[in-house]
This record gives sequence, C-alpha cells and structure tokens, in this order.
Amino acid sequence: MKLVVVGLGQCGDRIADEFARLNRRARSQRGVEIITGAFAVNTDAADLSGLQTIKADYQHRILIGTRRTGGHGVGKINELGAEIAKEDSDKIIDAIRTAQRFFETDAFLLVAGAAGGTGSGGIPIVAQMIRERYVSKPIYALTILPFAHEEETEERTVYNSATCLKSLYPEVDAVFLADNQRYIGKDFSLTNNLSKINTLIVDSFYNLLCAGEETKRKHIGARTVDAGDIIQTLVGWTVIGYGKSPLPIFRWFPFFGRNFIKKSIETHRGIRAMDEAISELSAKCIPSDSGRALYLVSAPPRDMNMDLVKDLGNYLKDIAPEAVIRNGDYPRQKSLIDVTLILSELNIVDKVKGYYNKASGVVHELKGRRDEFERKLREIEEASKDLPSLI
Repeated sequence: MKLVVVGLGQCGDRIADEFARLNRRARSQRGVEIITGAFAVNTDAADLSGLQTIKADYQHRILIGTRRTGGHGVGKINELGAEIAKEDSDKIIDAIRTAQRFFETDAFLLVAGAAGGTGSGGIPIVAQMIRERYVSKPIYALTILPFAHEEETEERTVYNSATCLKSLYPEVDAVFLADNQRYIGKDFSLTNNLSKINTLIVDSFYNLLCAGEETKRKHIGARTVDAGDIIQTLVGWTVIGYGKSPLPIFRWFPFFGRNFIKKSIETHRGIRAMDEAISELSAKCIPSDSGRALYLVSAPPRDMNMDLVKDLGNYLKDIAPEAVIRNGDYPRQKSLIDVTLILSELNIVDKVKGYYNKASGVVHELKGRRDEFERKLREIEEASKDLPSLI
C-alpha cells in the first residue's frame, strides 16, 4: 500500500519524518516504495528545521500562518491552528500535488498530536479539504494521544484532544489512535524517549505497507495483504499492534523432517507473537468491541504453514468474535515470527469517551474562571472611578 503522509504540528511532523525514513528503509532493504510523498506542515519554523528525512524545500516543509504567528507557533490554541489551516489550505494542497508519484497513491495518512495547537486544530481542516478534492481516495488519520501527566496538569490538553477527535472523526475513513503513555520507557531521556516512541509507532506499519508492494516471487505470500484488504478493514476508531517471537538459530532442516513437537513449537511461537501484538496495541481497547480485524504474519518461508495461520485466526476469533477478520502471510523475516494486528470499527473507546466527558467539565470551569476574572476587573475599575487620569 502506498501512502501520502502529511504531518501537522510538531508531533505530526516528526512522525511524518519517521514515515519518510521508513520509506527509505523499504527502498534499500526490500526494493519497494511505500510512501509517495511525505510533507510537514507547521506554524513554527524551528520545528520544521529540526526534521531529518523530509526534503528541506518549501514544498515539503510547509510553513503556514507566518502573518499571524511570525513563525513561532500558536501556543496550543487549536482554534487558531484551525483558522490558519483554513487560510493557507491552498498552499498545502498545491504542495501535495508536487509528489512525483502521486498518481500511485492508494490513500492519505494525516498525522498530528491531539493535544497540540497547530496539529490538533489543523488536521480536521486538512482532512476536509482533501476529501473535497480527492473523493475516491481513502483518508486516514494517525492521532497521537497525550501523556498521562499532561492530562493531569494541563487542562488545555484534555480540551484540545476532545475537540480534535470530535472534529476529525466525521472527516476521515478511520482514525488510528496511538497513546503516548503506552510506549513510554522510564530509562530514557526525554528526547530519546520521544524519538523512540515515534519509531515504535511508525515501525508497526512496516510489514503491512510492504507486503502488497513486493514484486519478487519468493516474498509474495500465499494470501497477500494488499491495499484492498487494508481499505476494507479500516473504519472508524482503529488501533494497531505489532508483536514478534524470535526463532532459534539452529532449527529443523528439510532432510531431517519435522515431528509433532517441532510443529507445535512453531504454532506456539506464532501465538506468542500474537499475544505481544495484542498487549502492545497502540491504544487501550477491548478486542471484542471491534467490528473488523486484520492480521499479517511474517516469518521465513520454511517456518510458515497453514496450521500456523489457521491457529492465529482461531485465536483472534475467540477474542474478537464479532469482527470480520482478514489475514495474510508475508514470507520475509529471517530469524523471527512477527504479527501485525489491526482492530478497527471499535464501538467503544474509553479513552476517547473520557476526553469528551472531561472536556465538558473543563469548558464550564474555564467559563466560570473567566466570569470571575471579569468580575474582579470590574471591582478594580469601580474602586478607581473617582481618580483622575494622566492621559
């Protein structure tokens, strides 16, 4: 599957930059293209300057709102981010059209942090204007949810996340949720931690995007997962997970044959990879609440068999009984079995519901504070009414 990736805001730009890196990796390691264009959109010039892989020209790193922000961002005010995105929408569309292989694109992927200003406000606006111009292409969003400490200490974080998700959901075909808190590593510095989180989020898509673009016969599975399978799976609230199980260096060889014990071990390794994919889903959810699911198993050809795929499918059906399940195999890896899992059309996402509930309370609280602030200002003005002015 080939994507045009558009990052908005600091968080979205850095993840779009990771997708550009992923495409470079796919090109060098597997000889395939999975990203037809990667773009970064921001109101902050410094954030755009910090990217590494996206081309540095003005058509790929797009600075918007300079008249209103001076190139210094919107200060987490997502309403302002939305206004600027509307004003400079033509600049973004014109840039997307410059992608040399745009005609090969299967879908758009928009990326932003839900709690920021430019990304949070801009992503629903950009989704809407792309929908108006490219009716036939699916539009997906990858929305990064804030850390727990941000939700606890910054009221604006909860408000931005709620308004972003509410505005975005009707404008796209599916919303991938990625919760920063699930990826956090306590032994890393802040910079390294954020970089590692971005890499983990993006790497989950690697096999999924590459599988349908392979041209070498030995790497094409018996059941290939291509763009059609992915498009039919992605609807509404969505999560993605990736799990792997290492294979021993010395395993069976064809001339020795395999007995039932070795075959059982192979299946167990596959189940272990599926367990890890479920436990490492990008956002907390209940698998049984999903209406659609897809899993892709990748392993060396000699470790791939029908029983493995069947057992993984039965396992997934047990935990997601209402889901329409699609699957595929990808004979690629050398020393491990890995599973990429998507759960989509989730009818209950507690995290999102929690944002909506909290944000409603925040709105009333902020209104009360503003009214109290204005009341105190009037008291001060009243106290000074008999004093002369020097102006």
